[in-house]
Amino acid sequence: MLSANIPPPNPRGQRNRPSLTLTVDNYWAEADKIPQRLLETLKERPAIDDPNRRVDTGIWWVKIISLRLKFNWVIDRFQHDPSISPTLPRLFLLAMSCANRLKRLVETEPKNDEEAEQKRKDIIADAALYIWFLSQTKEEREMEKSEEDVGGLEPLFDGLINEFCGHLDNRFMRGPEPTGFDFGEWIGFFSWDANGAASFSQRFGYMDKGYDYDNTISIADKALDYFAANPIMRIGPPNLANITRISLEHLISRLQGKDKNFNPKVPDFLNHFIESKKTNPDLVNDGIIMGHLLVNLLAGADTIAITIRAFFWYALHSPSVYSKLEKETLAAGIDNVASFSSARALPYLEACVREAMRMHPGVCMLLERYVPESGLKLPDGSFVPQGTAVGINPYVAGRNKDVYGSDSDSYRPERWLENEGETEEEFNKRMRLYNAADLTFGSGSRVCVSHYLAQLQLYKIIATLIHKYMISLVDPDTLWVVTGSWFPR
Repeated sequence: MLSANIPPPNPRGQRNRPSLTLTVDNYWAEADKIPQRLLETLKERPAIDDPNRRVDTGIWWVKIISLRLKFNWVIDRFQHDPSISPTLPRLFLLAMSCANRLKRLVETEPKNDEEAEQKRKDIIADAALYIWFLSQTKEEREMEKSEEDVGGLEPLFDGLINEFCGHLDNRFMRGPEPTGFDFGEWIGFFSWDANGAASFSQRFGYMDKGYDYDNTISIADKALDYFAANPIMRIGPPNLANITRISLEHLISRLQGKDKNFNPKVPDFLNHFIESKKTNPDLVNDGIIMGHLLVNLLAGADTIAITIRAFFWYALHSPSVYSKLEKETLAAGIDNVASFSSARALPYLEACVREAMRMHPGVCMLLERYVPESGLKLPDGSFVPQGTAVGINPYVAGRNKDVYGSDSDSYRPERWLENEGETEEEFNKRMRLYNAADLTFGSGSRVCVSHYLAQLQLYKIIATLIHKYMISLVDPDTLWVVTGSWFPR
């Protein structure tokens, strides 16, 4: 059962969660030509602490859309907290220290159970700091798996998708009438199991159990909600101990040659990360490997599930769209599990995937970068000073009417296809503009490390499900309530 709706902003004061107040002072004066109306609005609120503006409300991107309409381009590119920016060098050094300490922790054998427990806690804390504060271009490039490398994982996903369909058949399709079920929840089980298998050759077991039996998925959501309210230092639960423990166990056992789950004929991400360390020991260490394993799981599993849910929700609420999808997919003669190449060869399916990601990207927050010492001069001549956090929100960028047209708020997959009367040159020019504005997986040297893996999963499972099943909504009028402190789930 799929249903969705983005809720209106919460009334002021409805939630009473802690948040960090962002202040605005005279430092703003250094930002030459930033519209005065925006600056005055920010200065008169010692707080971007309005419940409707805080990340921890779960609907922050909705507010950003309204601010963008009011202040045009500035909100997309300009966000600054002078109280935090001076600490960035310290955070960077701290992260480097954490990565080095992780290496020592992993390589050192504990003397007793008490020391082993302390070692586990230290690694959890250090890996968490590494994830949030360190991202070096060279390291990112070394850790990225190429499209060809990811292609080697396709047989693994053939088995996972076939198993997923088997669970659906056995649990919900055996009676005289199909049974309605929470499709979105089951997509989450598949995605977490699939990312575990791709990361370190062990699935979590959510498809077999049929529920979040160890609360890892729930805790991951709560941890992100907590981070939105308190991004500086965690005080108490929730934590990611289970994911970290599993990742750490696989890292140590793999380094020691004792990982029984690993099949060298099906190399996983952990194998790739370790090979990157061997090839580039000055760039990649055990701390970085640990950080990327956790990012693979935390970022990969949720965002892939989010995209699949969004794809089916939008398509199923547009009967003409889903009818075209079915017709195209059934005519393609797809195997029991669609190959990546056959799924990518379906133009309307690809248009629907891209439109779903435009309407509902896996991340709806600014992808922040800090302005270097030289400052940043914008195309219109405006100057942004050193230390300012600048970024583009994929959700906001996807609704840019200058790029996607006056109907950018509407779901229309046909925008990704060649228009009637449009020349090939005009179409290619328009696609270059669309592609440049598409930040679903980030862009440039900071592009998502696992973007090829994400696309492999998305196209294969979507094409397979459309080809294999007649899918409909149990109640088309049921609302899909979307919330998210980082991922819009």
